[in-house]
Amino acid sequence: MLRRGSQALRRFSTGRVYFKNKLKLALIGQSLFGQEVYSHLRKEGHRVVGVFTVPDKDGKADPLALAAEKDGTPVFKLPKWRVKGKTIKEVAEAYRSVGAELNVLPFCTQFIPMDIIDSPKHGSIIYHPSILPRHRGASAINWTLIMGDKKAGFSVFWADDGLDTGPILLQRSCDVEPNDTVDALYNRFLFPEGIKAMVEAVQLIADGKAPRIPQPEEGATYEGIQKKENAEISWDQSAEVLHNWIRGHDKVPGAWTEINGQMVTFYGSTLLNSSVPPGEPLEIKGAKKPGLVTKNGLVLFGNDGKALTVRNLQFEDGKMIPASQYFSTGETSVVELTAEEVKVAETIKVIWAGILSNVPIIEDSTDFFKSGASSMDVARLVEEIRQKCGGLQLQNEDVYMATKFEGFIQKVVRKLRGEDQEVELVVDYISKEVNEIMVKMPYQCFINGQFTDADDGKTYDTINPTDGSTICKVSYASLADVDKAVAAAKDAFENGEWGRMNARERGRLMYRLADLLEENQEELATIEALDSGAVYTLALKTHIGMSVQTFRYFAGWCDKIQGSTIPINQARPNRNLTFTKKEPLGVCAIIIPWNYPLMMLAWKSAACLAAGNTLVLKPAQVTPLTALKFAELSVKAGFPKGVINIIPGSGGIAGQRLSEHPDIRKLGFTGSTPIGKQIMKSCAVSNLKKVSLELGGKSPLIIFNDCELDKAVRMVEEIKKMKIGDPLDRSTDHGPQNHKAHLEKLLQYCETGVKEGATLVYGGRQVQRPGFFMEPTVFTDVEDYMYLAKEESFGPIMVISKFQNGDIDGVLQRANSTEYGLASGVFTRDINKAMYVSEKLEAGTVFINTYNKTDVAAPFGGVKQSGFGKDLGEEALNEYLKTKTVTLEY
Repeated sequence: MLRRGSQALRRFSTGRVYFKNKLKLALIGQSLFGQEVYSHLRKEGHRVVGVFTVPDKDGKADPLALAAEKDGTPVFKLPKWRVKGKTIKEVAEAYRSVGAELNVLPFCTQFIPMDIIDSPKHGSIIYHPSILPRHRGASAINWTLIMGDKKAGFSVFWADDGLDTGPILLQRSCDVEPNDTVDALYNRFLFPEGIKAMVEAVQLIADGKAPRIPQPEEGATYEGIQKKENAEISWDQSAEVLHNWIRGHDKVPGAWTEINGQMVTFYGSTLLNSSVPPGEPLEIKGAKKPGLVTKNGLVLFGNDGKALTVRNLQFEDGKMIPASQYFSTGETSVVELTAEEVKVAETIKVIWAGILSNVPIIEDSTDFFKSGASSMDVARLVEEIRQKCGGLQLQNEDVYMATKFEGFIQKVVRKLRGEDQEVELVVDYISKEVNEIMVKMPYQCFINGQFTDADDGKTYDTINPTDGSTICKVSYASLADVDKAVAAAKDAFENGEWGRMNARERGRLMYRLADLLEENQEELATIEALDSGAVYTLALKTHIGMSVQTFRYFAGWCDKIQGSTIPINQARPNRNLTFTKKEPLGVCAIIIPWNYPLMMLAWKSAACLAAGNTLVLKPAQVTPLTALKFAELSVKAGFPKGVINIIPGSGGIAGQRLSEHPDIRKLGFTGSTPIGKQIMKSCAVSNLKKVSLELGGKSPLIIFNDCELDKAVRMVEEIKKMKIGDPLDRSTDHGPQNHKAHLEKLLQYCETGVKEGATLVYGGRQVQRPGFFMEPTVFTDVEDYMYLAKEESFGPIMVISKFQNGDIDGVLQRANSTEYGLASGVFTRDINKAMYVSEKLEAGTVFINTYNKTDVAAPFGGVKQSGFGKDLGEEALNEYLKTKTVTLEY
């Protein structure tokens, strides 16, 4: 009945750890969570004097037992603690022999007698995954979702003779996201934060500071373990209630209904916030409205007219299929394996044999679960395959859908060949035949891999600056949409495929995205011309062309990001090693302006993704369309859901929420200096998130009289010849300003210049035609005190001031007198003069005998009130990475 796990005495060296108050602990329980609590308590200097856990199952020890046995900690594997209500004598003696001062129960399925609970000096503490007194009982996480709670959390409490009724030591809580599952809540919060809290609780007890707060009975609930027969879906309820019921029972015991006389269990529920896609009706017993089998899954309807989507279905025989394939003929042909695929299959067979250690031989008919595997083994299988099969990334659902070895290998092979892709993305387009092609433009928010309407249904008009007409209505992202997008990005980073993906696979996706941008360059350039007013030929070459180059450049960096090894004083004779690692930051926000919309997106997002982060991007309110088209192409490239999220809307709502959001770790912004200051303040006050800012500029171009003047200046006569007109006309030189308010600002800028005495040589007027067109403008005789000399126009306005020939330091002083420092230039044939001026100019970039010639490998960014941080080049990667220093003794 009582068996002590094998142990071996080990002697090893560890670094010295100094702690004031530490305890002797007995760990009672099991599971991976118990193992992590055990390991962290030992790291904090507490002494675990005994581990009391469950017996081996099918020849496999529990993770807690494995860790303890490896460390040489006494392990006791107990089938039970009492018989006929009394503690088993030899069990009690074994327990008392270790001399524990505190019992720690991180997760325990056994009933522990009260004489054991009360035996140690400090009693016993228990982890419970709910905010007690709500959801007492063994299925607390499930009931948190079933009941639609907006908050989830856990409690560490002092054990007493009631069921989860003891005094509270500490509690922690988190928000429940609309599409959270039991696994998502557990992995995102309950597991990692629960481990920290258990360690904190033990230290509070050791320091004599642990509270005992009685649980109130008001609001107390108790719910037992749900059984399959009680998990049937009652259909006369709202979509949200149905969704909560299904996700709360996922994966065990599984919410079910009757379809065609058969019990069918639903998995993978999400609320449907966009329009219902087309599909084939499916009658469901008890449902007032048939479901719809669509490309995305089975759409179900609540009594409030709203809908949800179920991703997977499981039948009575245990077979699981994608819900989208319900009406498929069923059997899939068997694929023949190549020599390389046979090697993969053999490797996977070894992995199965290691997990199913009780099975003598793994055969084609071996069933993973019927051979004794549990849900914990699913995670192990997926992880081992990723490690040993070249980074092949499976999902837990792949195991549930192919439980027999032969079928599992077939599924793996199809995934390797790219034949097992997710269903096609559903996009509601606005289509226009323009520029001799049909352009198809998404117009909804792009969140967690899906295009969806704004949470409150609001939209706004995006305007064609060429004629002032409305292109389409675009979703106007709310605060709720921002939060959804950030939650999706956070989940993708922490729990999704992206966070586990190796660097070269990440680079492969980025190369594929660059290829798709190039393949769709005519459509993208056309959308850019429609939405921003960019001249088509310029958009094709620069806006789109440089975007393609940027993604290819940073794709090449993915597997070349590395730290360094650092020699330290203690390296000898103590055999110490210090090295640094470059790690992604997590969720990053990107806010881009209306000039060069796609190119600005590429400059920031390519570096962000190459570094391994996920992102939420807000395009300028007036130019959202190429960003949304980019989102569509990212899905086609294979980017996992949640990695890229696009939220069109206003800076005051969506942009401000991004700068304040506590889950965002970095914000990259290009825009005006006043807005940049506000963003920097919000980022600091919220959570000190990392910031990079490319702000306003007043870029001086110094032309010395020894330069090639025809190279330095396009003469005014040439400016008069520029053709102003439709940006889609191939002969157009100059298109419209982006929006009406900016045009009016530029006209006011010119009026101020004339009033102050500057000479208007050409332009300064609106072109008399529909749209937001302005003549290219040249001012001369501009003095340093004038408004034109101090403030940025951000338009087609050239301001010319003279300086005394030979007065190099004087012109440098004038050039540097601005608070801006984005870019600058100098034209001269004297290389010594050029280098001297470039050294003295206070700007992030200096061009010599050229201007505005940027390259994806050359960093770009400003100084002073033009901001800080760099886009492009290797330096841009550092904006999206953190450095971790690791020192070890060996």
